[in-house]
Amino acid sequence: MAVADSDLTARLLAQPLDDLMAEARERRDARGPARMTYSPKVFIPLTRLCTDVCHYCTFATTPSRLEAPYLTPEQVLEIARAGQGAGCKEALLTLGDAPERRYAVARDWLADRGYSRTIDYVRDCAELIMNETGLLPHVNAGVMEEDDYRLMRPVSPSMGLMLESTSDRLCEKGQAHHGSPDKVPAVRLASLEAAGRARVPMTSGILIGIGETPEERIESLIALRDLHREHGHIQEVIVQNFCPKPGTKMSGAPEATEADFLRVLAAARIVMPDEVSVQAPPNLNDERLTELVDAGIDDWGGISPVTLDHVNPEAPWPEVERLASICAKAGRPLVERLTIYPRYVSEPGWLDDGLRPAVLKLADSEWLGRDSAWSPGVAEAAPGTSRMPLGAIHHGPVAAELHRTIDRAANGNELSEAEIVSLFATRGAAAQAVIEAAGALRAQTRGDTVTYVINRNINYTNICTHACSFCAFSKTSIKAGFRDKPYNLDFEEVANRAREAVARGATEVCLQGGIHPSYTGETYLGILRAVKDACPDLHVHAFSPLEVSQGARTLGLSTRDYLAMLRDAGLGSLPGTAAEILDDEIRAQICPDKLTTGEWLQVVGDAHRVGLPTTSTIMYGHLEEPKHWARHLLALRRLQGETGGITEFVPLPLVHMEAPMYRRGQSRKGPT
Repeated sequence: MAVADSDLTARLLAQPLDDLMAEARERRDARGPARMTYSPKVFIPLTRLCTDVCHYCTFATTPSRLEAPYLTPEQVLEIARAGQGAGCKEALLTLGDAPERRYAVARDWLADRGYSRTIDYVRDCAELIMNETGLLPHVNAGVMEEDDYRLMRPVSPSMGLMLESTSDRLCEKGQAHHGSPDKVPAVRLASLEAAGRARVPMTSGILIGIGETPEERIESLIALRDLHREHGHIQEVIVQNFCPKPGTKMSGAPEATEADFLRVLAAARIVMPDEVSVQAPPNLNDERLTELVDAGIDDWGGISPVTLDHVNPEAPWPEVERLASICAKAGRPLVERLTIYPRYVSEPGWLDDGLRPAVLKLADSEWLGRDSAWSPGVAEAAPGTSRMPLGAIHHGPVAAELHRTIDRAANGNELSEAEIVSLFATRGAAAQAVIEAAGALRAQTRGDTVTYVINRNINYTNICTHACSFCAFSKTSIKAGFRDKPYNLDFEEVANRAREAVARGATEVCLQGGIHPSYTGETYLGILRAVKDACPDLHVHAFSPLEVSQGARTLGLSTRDYLAMLRDAGLGSLPGTAAEILDDEIRAQICPDKLTTGEWLQVVGDAHRVGLPTTSTIMYGHLEEPKHWARHLLALRRLQGETGGITEFVPLPLVHMEAPMYRRGQSRKGPT
């Protein structure tokens, strides 16, 4: 062990526990948003046969104690569907290490079904689960080679292998791992390293209280840290406390003391890089959950509403509501996550392309789990009410730094991108603080009056040369199938619709359409003149920045000069549409042939400079993250600071059902 690691080990074991826990909390709290995560899962024990004979285990058994060596695909699906119905997002496939190496009955069962290895059957079951239920498999198949990880990678977004301990001594006669070849530390470390080479996000961890020394516990954490430093693939580290079970060789062995357990949890947070989560199993520690939070953990692991913890069947899962209450009191709201952690979804190269559609369906903007089945456009009302937009009144402490950020914004200061992201990341009591501050600012600046305009939208064509991946409106061919057929209204029809609007009390029309290949700047002027001739007093709110750009280009004019022509012809204001997300990283994915961020801002700024006010919009809930919302808002705020021409901001949620990108598995289901 390096000198620095020796010194670290000595400090972690000697430092007063309260001080160590405080240090761990400080490290944990500096990682990012204040929250505790968990994965709603269903536990599928594919086989309880195992090559190994760990002296503390009740999960592994013998063929004579089982009706069959493996669950059938039908049984697997029955369990998975129960989890799907209960709102689970993860299917945890747990099994013993390669039972075919030890049991003929396992080899025969597999051979009868065309398999030679358990791992191949696991893969097919994982694929079946994903295809039939949409749950994300998390495979715990024991020690695997690099080729096995690559085989499993297209059907399992993340996988797990507990290191347990780096102590070779535990493999000696009379110790916990004697007779268990897959528990040899070098074997497990090699498998974890193979997972890193295969770029598989991994869950690992240590088991304490099975005969290891305090120094060996820290050495095991350091080994996991070093693996992660090399490959970046350890998404979470579990510190699991051994609980003696009747009927095992270690039934009389002492558990680790609470102080020892808390010390190792705190040490794990201090040893592991900040991006690695630290987890403790809540069902094994039901009476000390608050203490675990105080020791610096940030995740509870998988919790199942429908199945036992088959590895620890004597320890029922805690009720999620109770766990949420404990977390809220600690100022860390309980939040669902997916089996694959957000970093590994957003960073390229970790998630297999074939798995991305399944992940997108279950994810929110932070790549955590969607908090309900609701999406914009569904028949059901959105959760919450006007008085309680979060669905309930949330209580709990709110970080002083968040209060400072809110106060800075409320006093008119420009926030940094990171500060804005911190507001978007709030949950629970912190989110309520943001909402209450926004309500107070609205009351202060705008009063309690809510305004609206009687308006008619007139879309003069749905033919468009662009191929925005979110758009279910534009048509380029009569072969649109069940979708609307292409149309192109003439000037008189547009004027007639304006007259109809005025007859029904409208004071404004909004005119927009697709980017028709035959339209020029004269076309838009003609549409405008037709409406103003028919209804001289009608306010015309018309032409997206993209249409303005097209019109100017076809006439060889600058956008500023063309906007002046539109103004003189009667245009009253410009819709700030086609903004989508004002960040070119996202625009390149969802609307690569539209205006760039800079071009959009230029057109809208030019409108303001010729005296035309505009609205502003954002279209969100697809591929973007809160950092992109922050950049969008900053771009609009800075433009407003220059020109003062933006009259309103309109958030437009993606309605995903017919969006081409969603139908191709390339977007989320709109915002939560």
